[in-house]
Amino acid sequence: MSSTPSRRLNIHNINPHVKKAKYAVRGELAVKSEEFRAALLGENSGLPFTQVVSANIGNPQQLDQKPITFFRQVLSLLENPELIEHEDVLLNQLGYKPDVIERAKWLLKHVGSVGAYSASNGVPAIRQKIAEFLEKRDGFPANQADIYLSAGASSGVNTLLHVICQNDKSGILVPIPQYPLYTASLSVLNATCVPYYLDESKNWGTDVDTIKESYESAKAAGIDVRAIVIINPGNPTGASLSEEDIRNVIEFASQEKLVIMADEVYQTNVFIGEFISFKRVLRQLQKEFPGKYDGVELASLHSVSKGMVGECGHRGGFFELVNFDEHVQAEIYKFVSIMLCAPVIGQCLVELMVNPPKPGEPSHELYHKEYTAIYDGLKERANALHKAFEQMEGVECGAPQGSMYLFPTINLPDKAAEAAKKEGRTPDEFYCMQLLEATGICVVPGSGFGQKPGSLHFRTTFLAPGTEWVGSIVKFHKEFMDKFR
Repeated sequence: MSSTPSRRLNIHNINPHVKKAKYAVRGELAVKSEEFRAALLGENSGLPFTQVVSANIGNPQQLDQKPITFFRQVLSLLENPELIEHEDVLLNQLGYKPDVIERAKWLLKHVGSVGAYSASNGVPAIRQKIAEFLEKRDGFPANQADIYLSAGASSGVNTLLHVICQNDKSGILVPIPQYPLYTASLSVLNATCVPYYLDESKNWGTDVDTIKESYESAKAAGIDVRAIVIINPGNPTGASLSEEDIRNVIEFASQEKLVIMADEVYQTNVFIGEFISFKRVLRQLQKEFPGKYDGVELASLHSVSKGMVGECGHRGGFFELVNFDEHVQAEIYKFVSIMLCAPVIGQCLVELMVNPPKPGEPSHELYHKEYTAIYDGLKERANALHKAFEQMEGVECGAPQGSMYLFPTINLPDKAAEAAKKEGRTPDEFYCMQLLEATGICVVPGSGFGQKPGSLHFRTTFLAPGTEWVGSIVKFHKEFMDKFR
C-alpha cells in the first residue's frame, strides 16, 4: 500500500535512523524465500524445486532440530500446572521422569506463574542458578545481582548499546564480518560503528594490531570509542578466540578504557579448539596482577537460542556485568524495567540450560543422548558442507570451527559481476539470489555482514537435515560458473 497525502506517516518522514539500518539475515532474500514457501503449498507452483531450505538464519528447530525432551516436558508443566496433580499419568503413561516433575515444582515455587511478570532483571532464584553455572564454568565466583535475564541475547545487546552510546560521536568497535545486529542497532541509535577486520588467512583470527589501527583512526576523526564487541565463537565465521587473543583484547581494553561486550551465545558450538570465556581470563588476570584490571568493564551474553538447545522462539537469554559502576548498573536496571521483564517461560528455559539433568538423575541418560546426537549431527553436516565447498571452482573455505555457519569466499567471473550491476546488486547478492531462484536454498551474501573491499562471501548455516541440499549447491555453482564464464 503506497503512501498518500491522507496518511500522517510516509517513507520520507519516519525515523531516518530506522531506514538507515540494514539486517540482511532477514532481508530481500529471506522475504522472497517465504514467498516461494507459500507458493509451494499450492498446486503447480512452477518452481524448479520442491522445498525451501532456510540456510540464512540460525533457527535450529525450523530446520528440524528436535527439542530436548527434559526441557519441553518441564515447560509443559509450567504452562499447565494442573498436570502435576496427575503424577501417575505423567510417570506411567506419558514417559515423564520424577526429576521433570521436581524441577517444574521448584520453578513454580520461585516463579509463581509463567503468565505473571517477574522482577525486571529476572527471577532471583534463576539468576542464582546462572551464577552457579558461571562459577562452575569459569572457576571464579559470580554474583546473581550482576546478572540480567533478557529476551534472548539480542535484547541484552540492545540494552547495553542504549546505555553505552551517548551521542552520534559514540563509537563501538565491531568485528567485520559481524552479525548485523550490531551495525543495525548502532544505526538506529545514530551512534558510530568502528569496524575492525578479522584475518581470514588465520581462520578469521582477532588481531589486536588491526583493532588498534581502527581505534586510532576513529579517535583521530573525533569519535569517542567506548566499547569493543567480540563475538566468540564467531558469527558468521565460527572462529574461537585463544586465551592469548583474549588476554590481548583485555589488555588493550584496559589501556584505552573500553567496555568489552563478549557475545558468547555459541559457546557450546565448538568443533576445533575450546571455548574460553572472557570472564575467566579477566578474573585470572586480576588474580595475576592485583589491581591492574579492576577497572575493565565486561558484559558477557548467552542465550537459549543456539547450541544444542536451539529454542530461539522462546526468547531466553542473560548478560552478566563485571566491574561496572553501581550507578551505571542502576541505570541499566531502570532501562530493563521500562520493558518490564524478559519472558518468564524463557527465563525458566535459561535455568534448564544452565542446570540440566546431572549424571545419576532419571532424565540424564536421555538428555545426554539427545544433546550428543545434536552436536554430532551439526559437526557431520558442517564437514559435509565444507567438503562440498572444497570441490567447487573458485570457492575457498576454512575448516568448520564452530557456531552454526560457514562463510566461504567466492571468486566469480567478470560476466557475473556485470550481470549483477545491471540488476543493481552486488555480485554476492546476485549469486545468492540466483541460488535461491534455482534451488530454493536461501543463504546470506557476505555484504550483509561486512567484508574486505574486493572480496565476496556468503554465509550458510549447516542446520538443515540431510545432505541432498548440499548437492544442489554444488550443481548450481557449476552451472552458474559455466553460464558466466
